[in-house]
Amino acid sequence: MKHTYNKIAVALLSSLSLSAFAANVDIYGKANLSLQSSDFGEGSFTEITSNASRIGFKGAHDLDDGLTVIFKAEFEVDLDGDGQKGYGTKEKSVDTFEARNQYIGLAGSFGEVLLGKNDTMLKQSQGKVDLFNDLNGDIKSLWKGENRMADTVSYKSPKFNDFQVGVTYIAEDSVDAEDGVSVAVFYGDAKLKKSKMFASIAVDSEVNGYDVTRATVQGKVSGIVLGAMVQTQEKIDGSAEMNGFMVSASYKMDKVTFKGQYQAADFKDGDDKSGMTVGADYALAKSTKLYTFYTSFDMDSAEDQDYLAAGIEYKF
Repeated sequence: MKHTYNKIAVALLSSLSLSAFAANVDIYGKANLSLQSSDFGEGSFTEITSNASRIGFKGAHDLDDGLTVIFKAEFEVDLDGDGQKGYGTKEKSVDTFEARNQYIGLAGSFGEVLLGKNDTMLKQSQGKVDLFNDLNGDIKSLWKGENRMADTVSYKSPKFNDFQVGVTYIAEDSVDAEDGVSVAVFYGDAKLKKSKMFASIAVDSEVNGYDVTRATVQGKVSGIVLGAMVQTQEKIDGSAEMNGFMVSASYKMDKVTFKGQYQAADFKDGDDKSGMTVGADYALAKSTKLYTFYTSFDMDSAEDQDYLAAGIEYKF
C-alpha cells in the first residue's frame, strides 16, 4: 500500500509539473537535512533527519469582477528515506510524500476564502516567533495548537490599519463529533519588513480535542529580534489544563544569525515540562544556509531529551 501511495504522489507531481508551463503555476519547496545526536535518556544515537522538507505548487488566476482564484498543493518529502517521522514515543511511519496545506479559494476586496486542508488561524498566529520551527525545538514539542486540519473553510479579511481578522471552520466529518473553530486577530507584518512589530491573539474552540488561547508579540530592538508567547490550553472535557510561555531572541552579524529560545509548560496536575534551544545559522546564499543547534527538554514524568545537530537547508 505504501508503494502505491508513493506512485500516486509521483504521478500527481509529474502531471502538475507538466501543467505548470501552461497554467503559470509556481513550483517551490525546501530541502532540510541534519546530522544529529539524539538522546532520550537511555543513551544517545546518531541519525540523519529530514526536517519538514517539502515541494509545492501554487498559483493564482484573475477572474472577472475583481476576483482571483488561488490554489496550493504542498507535500512533505521524506528526504532521509527512513520512512519515520517524529522522535521517541511520538515516532511514526510515514510515506515518501505526505499532504501539507492543500486548498482552493477566491480572493477579492472582501479578503480571501479558502477550502481544503490548511493551517488553523491559531497556528498561523505564531508568525515567526518560533525560531526553531520544524526542528526539535519546535513549540509543538510541548504545546497543543499547531494544527493543520482537513475539511476546513478559512477566511481572512483585508488589512485595516495593519489589523487583520482570520477564522477557520473545521468540519469534523462525523456524526458524533463537534465542529471546531479557530479565530485570530493579527497586527503588523510577521516578517517585520512592513512594520516594526507583529502581534496576535488567537483562540481554538474544540479543535483536535483541545481548547487553546494564545497571545504572541515580536519586534526588533537595537538589531535584536525579540519575541514572546503565552498560551493556555485544556482538553475539551476540562482536563489537562496548562499554562505556558515562550521567549525567543535572534541577532544577525554579517552572514551569521545567533538564536535562542526557552519554552515552559506548567500543568495543573504538576506534570511540568520545559525546553531550551540555542543555535546559529550561516547564510551561504539567499536560498541556502548551514545551521547548528542544541535542544534540551526537562520532563517531570518522562525521560529528558537532548539533541545536538548540524544541517543544511536549501529553498527554491
